[in-house]
Amino acid sequence: MEIKQDLKLAVIIDADNVPSANVKGMMEEIAKYGVPTFKRIYGDWTKPNLGSWKSVLLENAISPVQQFGYTTGKNSTDSAMIIDAMDILYTGKVDGFCIVSSDSDFTKLATRLRESGMKVFGFGERKTPKPFIVACDKFIYLEILKSSVVSDSAKNQTQISTQKTEQENVQKIDKKIINLISETVDDIADEDGWAFLGDVGNLLIKKRPDFDPRNYGFTKLTPLIKSLKSNFDIDERVTERASIKLVYIKSKK
Repeated sequence: MEIKQDLKLAVIIDADNVPSANVKGMMEEIAKYGVPTFKRIYGDWTKPNLGSWKSVLLENAISPVQQFGYTTGKNSTDSAMIIDAMDILYTGKVDGFCIVSSDSDFTKLATRLRESGMKVFGFGERKTPKPFIVACDKFIYLEILKSSVVSDSAKNQTQISTQKTEQENVQKIDKKIINLISETVDDIADEDGWAFLGDVGNLLIKKRPDFDPRNYGFTKLTPLIKSLKSNFDIDERVTERASIKLVYIKSKK
């Protein structure tokens, strides 16, 4: 997915639907896509269950927005986030939004923002409903960011425990994913069947906003493809600059 590094992004966080432990890794991830100009988090800060957020907000310069739960069974936090997002949209001061929540209530908001030409990045846990995921340009599961938010105390855990956690977060590359990659290669391949891997990655995200090599235990798309030698041929072509290689892949029929 081609992203301009100077995108101005508004980050809006639903404190009721994401754990505070993920915020540091999430902000580091957001920095890959642009510069967060608005950083707001919404919740009822009178509730003790949100107490763990205090130090995290200070460390990341995130502004808390108080939203009381006026009615039982109704999520006033969602309404406040949606209203603020539209206000920010009409200021014309941002190029995109990062919506941090595992709640499907933000599906319509993501759709509306994209209709207005905004880039929309979603962040949430694996339990996030599919409609919200596909409404975003790109969706990142918070679980794959945990390796970036390991605290000093967590670093003292045994290597076995760390490996176990990573294995729990890694999904299996099943036949459905292999077919998705193969179809995408065929969609943009030249007459000889070869496709530039960068273009393949961009199209994969357009088809599946939650596609990310890290979901399958790989840091990048290239090593993921190399693990599927029985399904794809790989050609690393040397450019005029010997240190740079362009990777092309071809589906094995």
